[in-house]
Amino acid sequence: MTTAAQRPILFLDVDGPLIPFGTPPARHPDGHPTFRAGHSNPLLARIDPAHGPRLAALPCDLVWATTWMADANECVAPLLGLPRLPVVVFPESSDADEWDGLHWKTRALVDWADGRAFAWVDDEITDADRAWVSTHHQNPALLHRVDPSEGITDADYATLHEWSSSGSSAPKRPS
Repeated sequence: MTTAAQRPILFLDVDGPLIPFGTPPARHPDGHPTFRAGHSNPLLARIDPAHGPRLAALPCDLVWATTWMADANECVAPLLGLPRLPVVVFPESSDADEWDGLHWKTRALVDWADGRAFAWVDDEITDADRAWVSTHHQNPALLHRVDPSEGITDADYATLHEWSSSGSSAPKRPS
């Protein structure tokens, strides 16, 4: 159970939020901006190192919630100047989740939060996930969908900062 002194968790996906993809060629005729070269995975060049200080400045405990799993600490964190972060280990997804329209991460993130307030930044969040979390998690939760063609933007950071700074750790009021 969460205490008033605990900071909220920020569950962070990599593909989409930190590595933008899927932009129409007319928008970026030369491809997505790159920030460095020489990586064995060319997608890593799309990670803007400015995200590191901005993420670290949020009043949240950062946790990787990505298919990169532990590789996020080996490959992504150093590019952002972040320390090793906790990693959510996801169980096999269930057919029931897909049938209900839930993202395969949703249940695991609520379980991992263990009652703490949390924000989840991902490019695949839907209203089904929001409804399920609202019903199954007793404390505040922000499920924030990022446009994968843009990645995390200034507006996304403003939303995250406002949410995490303004009572996100207070219990929900009964409806």
